[in-house]
Amino acid sequence: MKSKFWRRFSRNKGAVFGLIVLMLVALVTALGPFIAQNNPWDMVGTPFAAPMAEQGLLLGTDTMGRDILSGIVTGARVSLLIGVVSTVVSLLIGVSIGAVSGYFGGWIDATLMRFTELFQAIPSFALAIVLVAIFQPSVQSIVTAIAIVSWPPVARLVRSEFLTLRQRDFVAAAQLAGQSTPRIILTQILPNAASPIVVMASLMVATAILLESSLSFLGLGDPNQMSWGYMVGSARTVLRQAWWMAVFPGVAILLTVLALNLVGEGLNDGLNARADGRGK
Repeated sequence: MKSKFWRRFSRNKGAVFGLIVLMLVALVTALGPFIAQNNPWDMVGTPFAAPMAEQGLLLGTDTMGRDILSGIVTGARVSLLIGVVSTVVSLLIGVSIGAVSGYFGGWIDATLMRFTELFQAIPSFALAIVLVAIFQPSVQSIVTAIAIVSWPPVARLVRSEFLTLRQRDFVAAAQLAGQSTPRIILTQILPNAASPIVVMASLMVATAILLESSLSFLGLGDPNQMSWGYMVGSARTVLRQAWWMAVFPGVAILLTVLALNLVGEGLNDGLNARADGRGK
């Protein structure tokens, strides 16, 4: 099974490239203190020093003489943490609501879907801005806001999968065997619906990183945490004077989000048995 998955996944060259990029980002995050030893908040050089203009400052400095490389390395940890944690929380909410809605149907399905549509009727980015502003900018409030605006698509996806799978023979057999409803949902239906959920999760992490970057760009990021969005936002008034302040963290966001989307496509191919037929 694993060999078949890897064969289908590796057939997508873009997905392999994305996986390599993600592994490099994870490596940079893990080895951060050894790659960039300066505190991203400390003044370590001349303000607006160009890349490689001063010894030990490979990517230059910002308006306050802070090391850009240290900021990017530290920001990777913050951006990935927010992206992964907010995705996990939104998956827990969306999968729970979608599973209950799709399995029971009837008035329960109608009620939960109207509740889901209520959140979808509000622009997600606008709702995230309001929520972060209400709770005060912090990592916790950003994770909460992103999770709240991200779960509705998950709920709809899981609902559609459960509506189809609950009609299968193995579900009827489990019911006849006397298995409880939670056990049927968790052990019989959910594993069979896992493939599209995994693919969506990879794309949701990319979306969460973009949302966090957008919020930080607008000044709604955690003021005590260095992030890629904060770095781009702080550079918007000095783009002509110090282009590197925005370009390097912007490239980091671009590559990470692109890699996550490419890996998502590869996961879709790897978990979809029909990909074998397309490759023949």
